[in-house]
Parts: sequence; C-alpha cells; structure tokens
Amino acid sequence: MALTGCVSTKEIAYLQGAETLTAEELAQQTVPLYDARILPKDLLTITVSATDPESVQPFNLVVPSRTTGLTTYSQPQLQPYLVDNNGQIKFPVVGTITLKGLTKRQAEEKITELLRAYLKEEPLVTVNFVNYKIAVLGEVARPNTFTVSNEKVNIFEALAMAGDMTIWGRRDNVKIIREDAEGNKRIIPMNLNDADIVFSPDFYLQQNDVVYVEPNKTKAQNAAISNATGLWVSATSILISLASLIVNILN
Repeated sequence: MALTGCVSTKEIAYLQGAETLTAEELAQQTVPLYDARILPKDLLTITVSATDPESVQPFNLVVPSRTTGLTTYSQPQLQPYLVDNNGQIKFPVVGTITLKGLTKRQAEEKITELLRAYLKEEPLVTVNFVNYKIAVLGEVARPNTFTVSNEKVNIFEALAMAGDMTIWGRRDNVKIIREDAEGNKRIIPMNLNDADIVFSPDFYLQQNDVVYVEPNKTKAQNAAISNATGLWVSATSILISLASLIVNILN
C-alpha cells in the first residue's frame, strides 16, 4: 500500500526568512554569550594552583591509580564533586560551599575568596563540568545521549549530533524538556522553521536538557495505515490457515 501525504519544502527548511533580516535588525537582537550555570547533580572538578604546589595540595583531592602487580590500570585523576540537591559541595578544609546557580567563573571567584584565609598567596582556581550531557530523541537519525565537552551547545548542534531530523520530523514544534535548579520541569516549544529562533533565550541548551522531535501528520497517518494493514494481513492469514485446516479435516 502506498504511503499517503507528502512533505513540502516549507515544512522542512530551517531558518526561513533569514535573508530578510538586515544588519541593523541582527545587531539589535544580539543575545548575550551563553554561560552554563551549576545545577544540583552536576559533577565538577576543581583545581587549585599556586607557585607553591605543596601549599595547595590539601585542596586537590585525587582518585589514586589502581595497581595490580606491575600493572597500573589508571593515572591519578582529580576527585569529582557531586553537587547535592541543595546546590552544595563538600570541599576539603573549607567545608560546605554553595554553588547552585553560579557560572563557572562565579564559582571560581567564590572559592578563591574562601581560600584566601588558608593561603599566603592568591590561588588560581579552575572549575569544570564533568557530566555536561544532553539527550536527543524522536524523529532523528541517531537518537542518543551526548556529552558536550565545551559546555556549550545550541539546538542545531544538538540535532547535528543526532544525525539531523528525519524528513518526518516537525521543525515547527521541537520540544525541549528542562529541569531547573529547584527541580521544576517545563516543556519549551521551538519553531526551527523561523529564523528568529537564533535570538531565543533557549537557543542554547542547558546541561541535562532533553530535545524531542515529534513526527508530523504524514508520519502519524502512515503509521496508522501500516498498523491497520498489519492487522488486516494478520487476520487474513489466520482465516486462510483456518480454511486450510478445515479442508484438510474434511478430506
């Protein structure tokens, strides 16, 4: 049975109307550079450096390498810190530090300020995310969970990681499922057909965002037809089998 419906170019083209935007309009709609903020359940590495390495050693916890006989299975690595539900971590010597809602730079400045009471010189603090991940599912070529090493990814980059949408995916109603620092969840609709989407405050994804691409009407209709056809074929096969059985019995 032939598939019904068709998909027009207007439905599948991204960023429609971009050619009509003037340089002045683009300048007026420029959004600030995205900077990820720390959320509960984030894993962080925190490195403290100084000209005297021994003075900062207590603040750099490492996971020891595992050795069996003459074989070393891993190199020592920095101990990651899990941000708890209150947005806090337990940092050596200093104790509890609240980092929820801070950018990496703000977290570095806060930890630096706290360390001044323990060090004679100004330390260099570096904070990095360990588990900055997003998920893409639905009508895409390769749905999966992806780790973002540079801690910055927009909606189009996320779709590219998943092999782009299939022709059956709705470009005008992509959904982002997001949980904030307080545990509140919301669903954000995104129209990727519209060129103005690049100015949306949600154009850049946050860690742990889930991007869902729903099927268009054509795909839904074809799925319904396929299911109905499958049921019809199954019913027909059963009837033929029963008829053959009855004929064999009568013979």
